[in-house]
Amino acid sequence: MTQRKIFVVAGEASGDLLGAGLCRKLKQHYGESLELSGIAGPQMQAEGCRSVYPMERLSIMGIVAILKRYRELSKKRKELIEQLKLTPPDCFIGIDAPEFNLDFELALKAFGIKTVHYVSPSVWAWRPKRIFKIKRAVDLMLALFTFEVPYYRKHQIDVECVGHPLADAIDMRVNVEEYREQLKLKVDSPVLAILPGSRSSELSHIVEPFIEAAKICLETFPDLQLVLPVINEQRKIQLESILSNVEDCPKIQIFVGNARQVMAASDAVLIASGTATLEAALLKKPMVVGYKMSRFSYAIFSRMLKIKNVSLPNLLADERLVKELIQEQCQPQLLANEVIELLHGGDRVNHMVERFTQIHTDLRKDADTIAANAVIELIEGKRHVNRRS
Repeated sequence: MTQRKIFVVAGEASGDLLGAGLCRKLKQHYGESLELSGIAGPQMQAEGCRSVYPMERLSIMGIVAILKRYRELSKKRKELIEQLKLTPPDCFIGIDAPEFNLDFELALKAFGIKTVHYVSPSVWAWRPKRIFKIKRAVDLMLALFTFEVPYYRKHQIDVECVGHPLADAIDMRVNVEEYREQLKLKVDSPVLAILPGSRSSELSHIVEPFIEAAKICLETFPDLQLVLPVINEQRKIQLESILSNVEDCPKIQIFVGNARQVMAASDAVLIASGTATLEAALLKKPMVVGYKMSRFSYAIFSRMLKIKNVSLPNLLADERLVKELIQEQCQPQLLANEVIELLHGGDRVNHMVERFTQIHTDLRKDADTIAANAVIELIEGKRHVNRRS
C-alpha cells in the first residue's frame, strides 16, 4: 500500500478526543503505511500520532490571553508550514482551534496540500464573514451537527456531518451508583459536579464564583458531596492555589483526568460553557452553565455574538433548556439558586433529561468512522476538491 502522511493539529482536550478516534480509524484503514504527526494531546499520542509541539500551548481563551501568546504561536505555525512545504503530507487536519488552524490551512491549501477542518467554527453564532476565509482555506469541513451543514453548502464548501464521538461512546443509560462506587463516593448522598473549564484562563475567572455557589448549596443540602475534575496535574496545582485563597473553603474531592466519570456520578452539574456541556447532556445530567472572562475580552466577544444561547445543549435543543449565567450574572447566589432547584428535581428536570435523550439519539452516527471515511475519500481523490479562492 502507498505510504501516507497525515499531519493533525488539535488545540485542546476536546480536540484531542476527536483526533484520537479519527487517528484510530485511519490507522485501521492504512495500517503500517500511515505516518501520523502533528500537535497532539495524550489521547492522540496513544493512537500513534507523534507530537511536535505541546498541545497545552494552544489551549487559550480570551482576547488578552491570545494576544500574549500570539507571537509564539504565529512563529511556531510559520515554522511548521515551511517544514510541511518541504515534506508535504497527503492531508492536513486541523481540529477545532480555528484562530490557529485556519491560517495554517489557508497557507497549505494555497501550496496544494489537501486540508480538512474538523469541528465547524461557529459561523452561525458570531463573525459570519469567516465563511469566506474558510472557503479559501478548507477542502473538507467535518461538522458535528446537522444544523451546521446548510451554511457550508450555501457557499459550495464540501461538508460532511459526522455526529459526535461522545454520543457513540456514552451509553444511553448511566448507572450512577456504579460510578459513585468507582470514585469512592457515598451512594446515598447527593453529588454536585463542578466543572470550571480546562483552560488556565477559565479557572482563574470561574473557580471562585462556582465554589462560593457550592457553599450556598451546602446550607440547603448539608450532606452534598462536591466533586471537581481537572484535566491534568498542572491545572490541579493551579486549582489548589485558587482554593487556598477561598475563605471557609468547603471539602471538595478533586479528580485528575476523569471528568466523564465525575459527571456520571453526579445529581447535577455546575459547568463552564464549552464542549463539556455536551458531555453532561449526553450523560443526562441537569446542569447550570456559568461563564466569565476578562471584561475586555467579553466586551469584544459580546458585540460579535449573533445568538441568544451560547451552550451546546440549548443550541441543539433550540430552546432554553439550561440556565446560562454569563459574565455579570455569573454570581454565587444566582448560580446556587439554579443548582438547588435542580437538586430538588421536578418537571423541569424531567423535561431536561427527556430532551437530552433526544439529542443523544440524534448525534449517534458513528462519528469516527464517518470522519475517517471522508478524509480517506479526499486523500484518494474521491471527493470534489475546490481549488478556487
